[in-house]
Order: sequence, then structure tokens, then C-alpha cells
Amino acid sequence: MLQEKKNNPLGTEKISTLLLRFAIPSIIAMLVSALYNMVDQFFIGRSVGMLGNAATNVAFPLVMTCTAIALMCGIGGAANFNLSMGRGEKDKAAGFAGNAITMLFTLGILLCIITKIFLKPMMLLFGATTDVLNYSLIYTSITSFGFPFLILTTGGTNLVRADGSPRFSMICTITGAIINTVLDPLFIFVFHMGISGAAWATVIGQVISGLMVLGYLRQFHTVSLTKDTLIPKPENCKKIITLGMAPCFNQLAMMIVQIVMNNVLILYGASSVYGSDIPLACAGIIMKVNMIFFSVNIGISQGLQPIISFNYGAKRYHRVKEAYLKAIVSATTISTIAFLCFQMFPREIIGFFGSESEAYYQFAEKFFRIFLFCTFINGIQPITSNFFTAIGKANRGIFISLTRQIIFLLPLLIILPIFLGIDGIMFSAPIADAIAAVFAITFALRELRSYPIYM
Repeated sequence: MLQEKKNNPLGTEKISTLLLRFAIPSIIAMLVSALYNMVDQFFIGRSVGMLGNAATNVAFPLVMTCTAIALMCGIGGAANFNLSMGRGEKDKAAGFAGNAITMLFTLGILLCIITKIFLKPMMLLFGATTDVLNYSLIYTSITSFGFPFLILTTGGTNLVRADGSPRFSMICTITGAIINTVLDPLFIFVFHMGISGAAWATVIGQVISGLMVLGYLRQFHTVSLTKDTLIPKPENCKKIITLGMAPCFNQLAMMIVQIVMNNVLILYGASSVYGSDIPLACAGIIMKVNMIFFSVNIGISQGLQPIISFNYGAKRYHRVKEAYLKAIVSATTISTIAFLCFQMFPREIIGFFGSESEAYYQFAEKFFRIFLFCTFINGIQPITSNFFTAIGKANRGIFISLTRQIIFLLPLLIILPIFLGIDGIMFSAPIADAIAAVFAITFALRELRSYPIYM
């Protein structure tokens, strides 16, 4: 057992090398996952137009729900798996991995059923206007078929990385995205299927990715997964949920904010020169463009997780500290590049998704520059939240995950527009970003200072 801990590269290999090995495939996988929605947005915008883009924005909270479930089970399972492996407890590790797989697919099927039953009320709650409602119903009724496979892919790839195969986790996601990208123009422009064609292309890609992940999980490398490990055990499920709640809450918080923002945009947009549909469509595109950048930070945090968990379990605290600090530097560098792009090229970015009126472009440019003004510090909060999850301190991870979206942004979205109108929606984000970053840094420094200097 001791020899195994010594030989595991997570405990001995250079941190920067490990971070590159685990984070880069994770970043690529998360970027490709985000591109699922971007590809649909691109082709729908060039075929259906602004109302089609608004429809995908209305449907987006359900995609966030899928991601929330996937991260809860996937990261929660992976963190428990790596912590157990770091302690040399292989049987416990296998139980966590098997139970996480069962939870992923079961919850995916459940979400699909709930969506089918309550589809129209959901779309209205998420902000569908009269003109947008029918498009959102068509799109979501089809994409809901892919929810079990989307959740299995997003969550299962965390387990694949935890098992030491970050490249295969990336390949699974990329394969589905390539299929989606090829089928989108074929179904939309050749077969003239419109927004339903984009939806079916997405589902087919998700099914293929999910089946690839399922195939890998049947042949785990570091432990043996048997039928017994798949049978849910309350104790395992509780621990998985506990360590998975921080990333889950982060996604759910983003979903709640998206729903509130859609409705607030409609309310205050109606009394502005832009109307309701322009802010709804622009915000949808901008949020998804931001998700591409944000996916890089999530990818870094997911690549960091097995390194942090194993070394914390093995009590190699100097490696835990080094890994966290290098991840923060990497995320901040990338965030600064994204900030410059958002500030310098907003019209070019929004124009990529189709041509609209001058008022549409004016609102989009303003929204880009103000709403995403603090992008350069937006990597700190998700990485710190996942850091606390990885070391088993779930409560702190959950609190930090809620700071930006729920504790700060949500109240600001409601309060500021009362005084500033639709501009208040834009200013709410950078204020929330700045305060959340300060909280994350404070908590992280307190934790890191508690570690022994020599270990």
C-alpha cells in the first residue's frame, strides 16, 4: 500500500507537469462541451434568426441543470475516489466510482421525464415571450432526450480523469461535438429541419459521447468496478453529494441567475428603446460566449482536483499549496486575455451569430463591456471553490460557490434596475465578481497558511 502511494505520479511527479497533463484535456473537453450550445446558436442564428437565438437562451437553464447534476455526482465521486486512493483504500474508491455512475444515469433519466411533463410551464418561467415560446418548446422537447447522456458524459469524464485517463475524457466530449457540428448544417440547411434539426444534431452527439464514457467505465484501470459497486449505498451517495454540492450549487446558481435575468431583461427591456426581444437574444449569446471562457477556468479546476485530493489524502501539503497557486496564476492569465477580447471586439463577436439591427449591436456592445468588465478575476472563485471540495471541506466550497451568483449577483439584479433601469442589470455582474473574488482569496489564504511549512 505504501509503495503504491509512492509510485502514484499524482504524489511524485512535478506539479506543473501534472497540471498540464490533467488540466489541458479537461479544458478542451469543457470548451467542446460549451461549443455544443455555441454551434447551435451559430446555425440557428443564421437560419431562424434572433427569435431562434432567444429560444436557445430560454432553454439554457436546463442545460445548466444537467451540468449541475453531472458535476455533483462526477466531481463528488472523483474527489472521494482520489481521496480514498491517496489513503490507499482501493475498495472504498471503487465503491465511490460505481455509485457515482449509477447516480449520473438515474438522475439524467429523471430530469428528462420531469422536463417532458412540465415543458411549457418551464419555458414560460425561464422567460419565453409570446414570439419565442414555440421555438423554445420545439428545441427543448427534442434536446431533453439527450439529458441522460449529457449528464453521463459531463460527470463521467471526471471519473475517467480521476482514473488517470484525462485524454480519453477529452476524446469522448470532442467526438460528440464534432458529430454535432457536422450534423447541424446538414439537418438545418440540407434537410430544412430548422431549429428541430439543431436539436436532433445535439442529441445524437450527446448519445455517442455518453456511450463512449460508459464503455470506458466498464474497464476502469486503477480499481475493478463490479456490479456490487454500482448498487447505491446511502453512505457513499451522501459523501458524493456532500463533496459535489459546491460545483453543483455553482451551476444551479448560474441557472437561477439566468432565469431571473431573462425575466428582468424582458421587464426593463420593454420600457427601454430596445424592446424585450433584443436584450433577451443578446444576453443569450453573450452568456454563452462567456461560458466558453468560463469553461477554461472550470477545466483548470477539474484538472486540479485529482492532484489536490490525492496529495491532501497523502498529507503532502506543500504539493497541495503549489498546485492551487499555479492553477490560480494560469486562470488569471487566461481571464485577462478574455477580458481584453470582450472589451476590444464586442461587435465582431456578436456579429458572428448573424446580422441584426443597429439597436441590437448597440445593446450587445454595451452589455459585453459592462457586464463582463471584471472577467480578469473570474477564475479565482471557481478554482477556490473546487479546491475546498477537493480537500474534503465541502461547506467552505459550497459557500464560495454561492458568493458570486446567489449572495451578491442575484440581489443586485433585482435592486439595481429599480434605480438604473436596464443598465442596472449590466452593472450588477462586475460588482458581484469583485466581491466574490475578495471572499475567495481570503478563505484560500487562511487555509494555505494553516499548512505545515515542511512536509
